[in-house]
Amino acid sequence: MRIRHRIFVEEQRVIPFTDVDDWDRDPDTVHVLAGRGSEAVGTVRLSRTDDEGRWKGDRLAVLPGYRAGVVGMKLVRFAVATAAAAGGDAMDAFVQLQNVTFFARIGWRRNGPEQLYYGLPHQPMVFELSDARRLDESEIPTDACLRLPAARDAPSPLLVTMA
Repeated sequence: MRIRHRIFVEEQRVIPFTDVDDWDRDPDTVHVLAGRGSEAVGTVRLSRTDDEGRWKGDRLAVLPGYRAGVVGMKLVRFAVATAAAAGGDAMDAFVQLQNVTFFARIGWRRNGPEQLYYGLPHQPMVFELSDARRLDESEIPTDACLRLPAARDAPSPLLVTMA
């Protein structure tokens, strides 16, 4: 939550006061934290949006000193792998315009026209989760210090930050 607050509230000033919302209070929401050494450096949140296999990925936040590396890519790949392992069909996200190319490079596609989301233009994007099983992890440079948990179909108590 501290990383999200630092990025969305303090740095980007997209959300006033706090970015905590009802999704954070949902016990089925999965909160993922990436660590490098003993430091938390990034996070992403994912949740089911229906019983038909649809998921939502959001609140991808990486600390400034780690944005040029693989942290964001690994977090997104972890999110889609987790949703796919849980039987999901598709994952949706509202992507800030400056990040559309990044998401497109890792297999996401545009899903409709740009929309205002928290007062900023965002591009709705979708990832077909059947593609998650074909992701070539060899395309991602290794980072021996980056730690992510294994993809799972149920949240770990260590990953869920709010109950």
